[in-house]
Amino acid sequence: MIKLFSALLFSVLISSTAFAAEYSDGNGYTTIKNPVRTSDPSKVEVTEIFWYGCPHCYTLEPLVNAWKKDMASDIDFKYLPAVFGRGWLAHAKAFHIADLLGIESELRADLFNAIHVERRNLNSEDALADFFANYGVSENEFRKQYDSFAVNSRLSQADAKIRAYGARGVPGIIVNGKYLVSAQTANGNENIFNVVNFLVEKERQN
Repeated sequence: MIKLFSALLFSVLISSTAFAAEYSDGNGYTTIKNPVRTSDPSKVEVTEIFWYGCPHCYTLEPLVNAWKKDMASDIDFKYLPAVFGRGWLAHAKAFHIADLLGIESELRADLFNAIHVERRNLNSEDALADFFANYGVSENEFRKQYDSFAVNSRLSQADAKIRAYGARGVPGIIVNGKYLVSAQTANGNENIFNVVNFLVEKERQN
């Protein structure tokens, strides 16, 4: 009996060690050189850097939603729109406007579908004003927000964070301001949240 228990314990220790060594800096994720402070130190912050116009972000969206559905209460999930090109600015503004108005979760899937399934051109203020009208946002209200101080401040803050993370593409997942996970580091979209879960547990233990 003692031998059996010892064998089982040894097996568990080996399995735990194998899991712990499964991912490391450069294998699954990259460590951010200078960690970025999170908004709530009592939680593990997980942030997706994205662009509505990105086809890879669109295909990752169901995986993000499935993961969020079962995420623990000690996780603080956020979205962060990137502006890596001139055509990305309108979509970043759309996110911040929707977030400020409290309707981003309502229109997110529809906006992704309009761009990637319906192939609608929603890269301009005019086109987005028409789109937001479907959610009870008047043209006047949308245009007032589009170049508002609040939206421009959020754009600047997001840009500063993304540069601090060292992110150069989308989608990217930042775990607790310390680690960057992408399809490239994780070897495919389908493995991204395996790495994220590993890093979340790592941060819990810290």
